[in-house]
Amino acid sequence: MFSSLKIRNFRLYWSGMFISLVGSWVQTVAQSWLVFSLTNSTFLLGLVGFLSTFPVFALSLFGGVAADRIDKRKILLATQAAFMVLAFMLAFLNQTRLITPFQIMIIASLNGIVMAFDGPCRQSVIVELVGREHLLNAIALNSAAFNSARIIGPALAGILIANIGMSGCFFLNGVSFLAVIVALVMIRSSVENKGKRQNKHFFRELWEGIEYLKDNRVLLMLIAVVGLTSFFGMPYVIMMPVFAEEILGVGAKGFGVLMSFVGAGALIAALSLARMGNFKHKGRALLVSAAVFCLSLMLFALSRIFALSLVALVFVGWSSVTAISIINTLLQTLVPDHFRGRIMSAFMFTFAGVMPFGNLLSGSLAHIWGAANTLFINAAICFVFFVVIHFAYPQIKRL
Repeated sequence: MFSSLKIRNFRLYWSGMFISLVGSWVQTVAQSWLVFSLTNSTFLLGLVGFLSTFPVFALSLFGGVAADRIDKRKILLATQAAFMVLAFMLAFLNQTRLITPFQIMIIASLNGIVMAFDGPCRQSVIVELVGREHLLNAIALNSAAFNSARIIGPALAGILIANIGMSGCFFLNGVSFLAVIVALVMIRSSVENKGKRQNKHFFRELWEGIEYLKDNRVLLMLIAVVGLTSFFGMPYVIMMPVFAEEILGVGAKGFGVLMSFVGAGALIAALSLARMGNFKHKGRALLVSAAVFCLSLMLFALSRIFALSLVALVFVGWSSVTAISIINTLLQTLVPDHFRGRIMSAFMFTFAGVMPFGNLLSGSLAHIWGAANTLFINAAICFVFFVVIHFAYPQIKRL
């Protein structure tokens, strides 16, 4: 289950990243609560979510080209330092009571710009740290780190918001980035890009990546699954404060518990995948987990019982991580090394890049129809799409 952690470079990177991710989840929860406290608006929750990820839509493909051309460790050092500065800015503005919704939107946008270059590099660097032999295990353990942080971070945020305030949450997140910066510095050999194409024009490389994806129907369909799930399924995250406060009536601490149960299901999925290794029938597992994601999201939307909502969210977390991890693994193993950064930037483009449009639409519709009705309709649309995929593209089931 933990074979890739025997490799020193990956162990350093994974440990630093885990600490940083806990801090990032603390900030995510605190920032959502801050926006809702200042505005009491589901639309503005959706707008901040839109602004934090729209730059990924606009710039992630360029980030993928950069990841295929430049030393990935240098890119990651720069992006982590930028994240740290932005977290400290948010802490300062809130502590001095200068914070406004507009300032939160600006900082969210800047974080999105950094993420556009950080994401493709973070996704594609793993194989250079562990090699192809341990790739699936490393991807699963990365997901385990992310989702362990999703359990710890929101639960910790609920406690910290009540005790040290939102400014303290933002400050702790800024400090947490030091862990991954130190880890990157301690990695012995530089993470090089073996597939560099620095003799070609930047935009030429960008177009080559697009053409490669366009000509490969299997990769294109996997990317489409990610895109539709991100657009219609993932906006449940930005509506969670509304469910916690208005629908279930559990407040800030209950909000943290809801998010933690999503993380618990996700962690179960990640550790199960790490244990299973390179199993057969990944395509079938992908379609089943996608269907479970839709059905459990519908159940959560209908539930008015806190305990039932927690059970539904465990399945939401389990199914989403299973599907995304399988797609991530398939993409990285099916593409040649020199295209990996660009293909993973397409993954980021659809996973995080289209999410702002889904957040904005869902936030707007929730303002009119209510959060529960909007979420149920979104999940139903995803379910219909996956049924169509099941019958129209049988090659997915054979992966």
